[in-house]
Amino acid sequence: MSATEAIVLEPVLDSYLHREVSKRRTFAIISHPDAGKTTLTEKLLLYGGAVNLAGSVTSRKDQRATTSDWMEMEKQRGISVSSTVLQFEYGGCVINLLDTPGHKDFSEDTYRVLTAVDAAVMVIDAGKGIETQTRKLFEVCRLRGVPIFTFMNKMDRPSRPPLELLDELESVLGIQAMPLNWPMGDGPEFRGIFDRENQQVHLFERTAQGAYRAPVAVRNIEDDLVRNTMDAGVYRRVCEELSLLEGAGSSFDFAAVQAGTLTPVFFGSAANNFGVQLLLDRFLALAPPPAPRKFAGGIIQPTEKGFSGFVFKIQANMNPKHRDRVAFIRIVSGTFERDMMVMNTRTGKRIRLSNSQRLFAKERETIDTAFAGDVVGIVGNHDFLMGDTLAERPDIHFDEIPRFAPECFAFLHNMSSAKFKRFREGLEQLLKEGLAQPFEIPGSHQYVPLLGAVGPLQFDVLKYRLESEYGAECRVEIASWRTIRWMIPTGERTEDAKAIRPEVPSESKLVLDAFGTFAVLLPDAWAVKTLESRNKDWSIQAMPPKKK
Repeated sequence: MSATEAIVLEPVLDSYLHREVSKRRTFAIISHPDAGKTTLTEKLLLYGGAVNLAGSVTSRKDQRATTSDWMEMEKQRGISVSSTVLQFEYGGCVINLLDTPGHKDFSEDTYRVLTAVDAAVMVIDAGKGIETQTRKLFEVCRLRGVPIFTFMNKMDRPSRPPLELLDELESVLGIQAMPLNWPMGDGPEFRGIFDRENQQVHLFERTAQGAYRAPVAVRNIEDDLVRNTMDAGVYRRVCEELSLLEGAGSSFDFAAVQAGTLTPVFFGSAANNFGVQLLLDRFLALAPPPAPRKFAGGIIQPTEKGFSGFVFKIQANMNPKHRDRVAFIRIVSGTFERDMMVMNTRTGKRIRLSNSQRLFAKERETIDTAFAGDVVGIVGNHDFLMGDTLAERPDIHFDEIPRFAPECFAFLHNMSSAKFKRFREGLEQLLKEGLAQPFEIPGSHQYVPLLGAVGPLQFDVLKYRLESEYGAECRVEIASWRTIRWMIPTGERTEDAKAIRPEVPSESKLVLDAFGTFAVLLPDAWAVKTLESRNKDWSIQAMPPKKK
């Protein structure tokens, strides 16, 4: 075998391991804000039997909060600001559902979560179609080859024509679309879903605030009851649309779904439980089990007996009473067993994974065994960083977690010298979660942290959590810089990079990132051009360099 050929770790025959791995379905739900992502998450839990009463994102004060939005700030604002892991069993499958923040300011957290999934459900507001954040998250999934399932939500409100929505999927996102069911009307005239695979109509009744499972009556579309339920014009239009779809002659291509080039499309209303059961059942049948993963120099199969996994998320203070810290680990291969010894291949240290938890939002229970595809929480003070590989073999290292370029910057001021220790320790912990990126100004002796983030709302969350979880009052001072460029020395400069500094334009600032690499914070595109013209012998990069 040549040196350029990858090593493939073949699975060791273990029927029990193979059976358990094949049951796993690990997926994320992605969308633009307010498309209904968290509401759909809650309804999947409802139909999956994981909860009995679904919460509502747009709830009144006396309604229960959503399961996935467990953080106090999420309950107050009615938005998701942190990804959440929800594991439950349904239909013979073990489901690891990762709810992600929809707001663009938290896209870093969402991108990291997408490294841990094998499929994604893309939620689209049927009244608006594809929106900016949807397009960005779709591209991340496409780059990773993640199969995508589409749910056209809010059909109980006035919506765009369904054929137009399908065309937009293909023309804007460049993915083939195959509707597995079809809406019967929209807005006030929405009456249910036609299941194209089984040639059956599902008529739904509204329930109080959509909290309980909606009753279902199943009929053939030609049934008089179906015809009489709908307006004559709507019924005729639905029949014509279905005839057009059948006339197109497109057949369902399972291999294309697995390859991420075709998306099965479902219609419904998560808030009113329309179409949720159909989505859940067909998704579990079509979504892939855990897939092989690349590591440095090879490919590892999920059924390889040796345990391996990587840390894709760190969360502190999920239990405020204990001030604990949870590392979320996606198991890539083999079997996890509580108290097993593994190696953190970044540090070379062997660690006992003792305090292992099965996660369901902020609730958890001790777990003794888990398999490839599962997400396990390890509670404790292990010095884990995001992206760390944990494995029984020292030569396995996964390079899964991406780094991002901040788009806004701020100084964070501690408001009480008496609480400086709380401020410092709290900030250190929150930075390990990836809530913001720290930068250092060379030669500065004043300790006022300079932070970068994808969006300003991240600074609000950072301030809120420092004050509520650590009792450290602070003030955010937004800086004028709007972009960043990393400066990589070339040629002779590589020998003494720290002694020779790049020439920085006015109103810009030379900084060091967390890995000691020079970067320049700039106010606008003109400053970027000036930086490039003055530093011809430096490699100037818009994205952070790979960690060594």
